[in-house]
Amino acid sequence: QVQLVESGGGLVQAGGSLRLSCAASGSIFSINVMGWYRQAPGKQRELVADMTNGGRTNYADSVKGRFTISRDNAKKTVYLQMNSLKPEDTAVYYCKLRIPASGYDYWGQGTQVTVSS
Repeated sequence: QVQLVESGGGLVQAGGSLRLSCAASGSIFSINVMGWYRQAPGKQRELVADMTNGGRTNYADSVKGRFTISRDNAKKTVYLQMNSLKPEDTAVYYCKLRIPASGYDYWGQGTQVTVSS
């Protein structure tokens, strides 16, 4: 059973920084994509950034230059460093693990990020 546990959310002022972590437990196929999505009230869930086990990254245009995704494959953990935060970054942030070979997606429980103006 694969589980994802996120941490690092919280309340921060505009211009501040936060670092999110997501640790996966259980047996995970080595070829995978780990990433972060977010959902603001009244909006659809959207991709923030993801990263393959080989290191290829993908970012939403709205976070390019401000957010950095990284991962530690040995620890089965993905991170999201968020700098220069804006009020519009306020959302619940979800970690996702995708196993391309099976088509399975696993989701974390979400962590709230609130940016005050």
